[in-house]
Amino acid sequence: MTKQIIPAGLLLLLACACSNTKNLYEGGTVTIEGKANKSLKTDLESLLRPLPNASFLGWKYKLWVYNLAGTPKKDKGFRHWLKYKVGEAPVLASAAISGKNREILQNRLVNKGFFFDTVLLETKPHKKDRFIARVSQPYTYRHIVYPQEDDTLARSIDRLARRSLLKTGDTYDLDVVKNERTRIDDRLKQRGFYYFSPNYLQLDADTTVGNRQIDATLRIIPSTPAKARQIWHIHDVVVFANYDINTDTSDKKDLVDYHGYKILDTAHLFRPVMFSRNLVFKPGDVYNRNDHNLSLNRLITLGVYKFVKARFVEADTAGPDQLNAFYYLTPLPKKSLQFQVTGLTRSDNTTGGQVSVTWANRNLFRGAELLTATVSAGLDEQFLGAGQQVSTRTFGATLDLFVPRFIAPFTVKTNSAFVPRTKIGVGYQIYDVSNEYNLASAQASFGYIFKETPVKEHTLNIFTVNFVNPTHISAAFQQELDTNITLARSIERQFIIGPNYNFNINTRAVPNRRRNNYYFNAAVDVSANILGLATGADVAKGNEIKLVGTPFSQYDRFELDLRHYLRLGTGELASRITGGVGIAWGNSTTMPFIKEFFAGGTNDVRAFHARQLGPGSYLAPAKTGVILPDQPGDVKLEANAEYRFKIFSILRGALFADAGNVWTLRADTARPGSQFTGGFARQIAVGVGTGLRFDVKILVLRVDLGVPVRQPWDGRWVFRNVGDISKTVLNLAIGYPF
Repeated sequence: MTKQIIPAGLLLLLACACSNTKNLYEGGTVTIEGKANKSLKTDLESLLRPLPNASFLGWKYKLWVYNLAGTPKKDKGFRHWLKYKVGEAPVLASAAISGKNREILQNRLVNKGFFFDTVLLETKPHKKDRFIARVSQPYTYRHIVYPQEDDTLARSIDRLARRSLLKTGDTYDLDVVKNERTRIDDRLKQRGFYYFSPNYLQLDADTTVGNRQIDATLRIIPSTPAKARQIWHIHDVVVFANYDINTDTSDKKDLVDYHGYKILDTAHLFRPVMFSRNLVFKPGDVYNRNDHNLSLNRLITLGVYKFVKARFVEADTAGPDQLNAFYYLTPLPKKSLQFQVTGLTRSDNTTGGQVSVTWANRNLFRGAELLTATVSAGLDEQFLGAGQQVSTRTFGATLDLFVPRFIAPFTVKTNSAFVPRTKIGVGYQIYDVSNEYNLASAQASFGYIFKETPVKEHTLNIFTVNFVNPTHISAAFQQELDTNITLARSIERQFIIGPNYNFNINTRAVPNRRRNNYYFNAAVDVSANILGLATGADVAKGNEIKLVGTPFSQYDRFELDLRHYLRLGTGELASRITGGVGIAWGNSTTMPFIKEFFAGGTNDVRAFHARQLGPGSYLAPAKTGVILPDQPGDVKLEANAEYRFKIFSILRGALFADAGNVWTLRADTARPGSQFTGGFARQIAVGVGTGLRFDVKILVLRVDLGVPVRQPWDGRWVFRNVGDISKTVLNLAIGYPF
C-alpha cells in the first residue's frame, strides 16, 4: 500500500507543477545590430514587461506554490497567504504583449537619439521573444539656440543657458531634455515667475542638416499666458494660526499686524514673533519657490501643527503683479500623555523590558516650545553563558525642554528648511545590578540640535554634567573591586563635565532608490579639559582635584562610524568600518566605565560573547559569580560585512563576517596583553556566520549564528570551528546590526 501512495504523491506534485505552464511567457532578449553603447542593450531589456515567472534551474517554484495552494475559500488565512504572498500567478504569453514590447523599445530608441532606426521581433513557442535593434550612430547636437524674444521671460531663460544640460556634441536624449525644462522652471520659480510651467517650453529639432546631427531650438510656446511671462511679488502675508473648517477667512477685523504679517489668532495660542522667525516671505519680496517651500517646512517641523497649507492668490486691488500669501495652520492638541511598554535587546546579550509614561506640552510658552517629562522603570537580564546572568533594575526620570531656535548671546541665522532647536535637559537614574551594587546618575545638559538637510544633522551640547555615585556595594563585589583597580577607578564616584558634538549623515533617512547609500557619524566628547588645565590637575603626580569632595573625570573621546549599503537586485551588501579612542589624562588615569569601548555581541563581532572580547590578547579566566565580566578598552577598531538576501515575503537571510577588538592605551597588570602596540593586527578577532531576519516593517526580529575563525589571544586562525556547534555563538536581537 505504501509503495502505491508514494508514486501517487509524486504524480500529484508533478501535475501541480505542470498545471497552467503550456503557454507561459518566457520573457525576452534584445540583440543589438550596429554600433551602440553596451548600456543600450541593458537599458532596452529593463523595459520588457511583464517579467516571466520566477524560476530556479528552470523550475518555476513560485508558480508551483501558487498551483499547490489551490483555491482559498477565504480572503485570509494560511492558504490565501501561501497562494498570493509566497506563490505567483502564471504569466501567459500573447501576441499583444510581444507587440507592445516592440513598440516600447522602438520609442526608447527614438528617445535616445536613434531617430530612424528600427526594432524587429522574432517569436517562437515556449522560447523567449527576440528583439533585434538595428541601429547606427545616434543623432548629436550641432547647434543649440535658446529663446531670442525681447521680453522679460525670454531674457531670463537665455541667462540660464550658461549652465544648460544640453551641450553641443552630446547625443540627443529625451530624458535630458525633460530635465533641462525642469531645471529652467525651477530657476524661474526662484526669480518670481510663479505661474510658469515646464510645459511652456518646447525643443524643436531639425534633423535635415546631415551627418546625423541636429540643430535644436528651445522656444516658448505661443500659447503661454501673459501671467506666466511676468515676475510676481508678495503683497500681503496672512496667517490663520488656529484654522479649522469653520474659520471665517473673509473676516479681517481681528487680524493683528506684526512686522508686516497679518495674523488671525483670536484664541491667542501663539506669540506673533514665532511666525516672523519662521516665515521667510515678507511683503514686497519677489516670489521664490525655495522660500515658499522653506516656510512650509519650517512650520511643519515646529511640531505643533497637524495640517499646514499655503495658498497664493492674485491681489487684484494691489497691482498686476502682486500675490497674497495665505497660510492655514491647524494646531495639534497642546498636551498629550503617552504610556509605553517596550522590549529590547542590546549588543551585550541583554534582553528586557521597560515601562514609561511621558507627559508633553507642545506649546509651553506660546512659541512652539516642547516640554517633556518622563518617568520609567525597567528590568534587564544579561545572559553570560555557563548558567550565569545579571539582573539590572532601572528607575529614572527626565525633564527636557526643546526651544525652536538657537538661544545664544549672538544672532545665529540659518536658511535650513528645518527649525534648529535648543535643548535643556535634566535627569536622574538609579541602576540596581543583581543586588550587588547601585549606581545613581544625575545629569544636566544644554545644547543644540540642528538638521542642516534631510540627511545631515548636528548635535552640539555646549555644557553637560553627569554625577555618578555607586552605593550599596556588596561584600562580594567590593572584593572584586579590590583586586581590579582599573574597574574600581572606572566606576568610582565622579563628575563628568564638558561639551560633546555629534555629526551625522544618513542618505537612507529619506526614501530613495539609489544603488549606493551611506551613513557617517563622527562624535567628539571631552570632559573637564579647561578645568583640569586651570587647576593643574595631575593624578599621576598625586595632584587629584575634587569638586565638592568628588573627583572629576578628565578625558578626550573620539569615535567614527562609516557604513555603505550596496543594492544588489533584491539583496543588499552592507559594510561598516568603525573605531574610536578615549584618552584619560590630567585628573584621571582611566576612562569612566560608561565612556569606554567594548567588543563582541549582537551588533558587534557576533562570534564572541558580548563585551567579553579582549582587550588585546587578554583572555579572561572563566569565573562564576562575577557581576561585571565586561572587558572595557580605550581603543576600538572594527570592520563588518553582511550580505542580506530575500528568501520570501517577510523572511530574509544573511551571511556575515566581523573583525575587531578593543585595547587599553596603558599597560594593565590585571589584564596582560591588553595594551595597544605595534603588533595589534595579530590581536584582531575574526568571526563569520549566518542569520535570519523576520522583517514585518514595524519590527525586525534577528537570529544570528557566529563562529570565531581567528582568536586574538594567540593570533591563530581556527577555521575548524566552522560547523562545530560547541563553538557557535547564538545572537538574538531586534533590528539590523548596522
